[in-house]
Amino acid sequence: MKIYTKTGDKGTTSLIFGERVSKNDIRVEAYGTCDEANSMIGLGISQLPDEDWAKQAAIIMQKVQTVLFHVGAELATPSGKEVSWKLKEDDIRFLEETIDSWQEGLKPLKQFILPGGSPSASALHTARTIARRAERLAVGVEAVNPLVLSYLNRLSDFLFVAARYVNEQMKVNEPVLHED
Repeated sequence: MKIYTKTGDKGTTSLIFGERVSKNDIRVEAYGTCDEANSMIGLGISQLPDEDWAKQAAIIMQKVQTVLFHVGAELATPSGKEVSWKLKEDDIRFLEETIDSWQEGLKPLKQFILPGGSPSASALHTARTIARRAERLAVGVEAVNPLVLSYLNRLSDFLFVAARYVNEQMKVNEPVLHED
């Protein structure tokens, strides 16, 4: 099977169930942005050290990547249709529980931090900003599952804490906002 189909050569693509839409359709923008965030999470994982804490963090982040893939599938589903796999409250709860767990070992924020630190944390900060964009786009998708919006909102919080957690574990200082 060839990877290229040529069906998108005129600026359209297929949603799930075969409906064709313009490649700049809000659904395509939203699920494509989820894909960008997912790829950036993968980059962050690939830059983790070969240590036990990092292996555990990678497992958690890969679970998040899987759910994010399904979020994209929900966004790629036309109104009135349903995918067999639906986002659940448990998926959001998993993010919240991980945030709470990882945040326990972090220094309280007393000033604004800048995105950065280790290469892995920097990638996770970038994924956070992409997740925020995906959320803004998803708001415009007709009849979107409300859990999609909640998940994307919580995902950006998760990625912020994940970046901080990675920097803390790697003993890399977080860059801070300097007021001149």
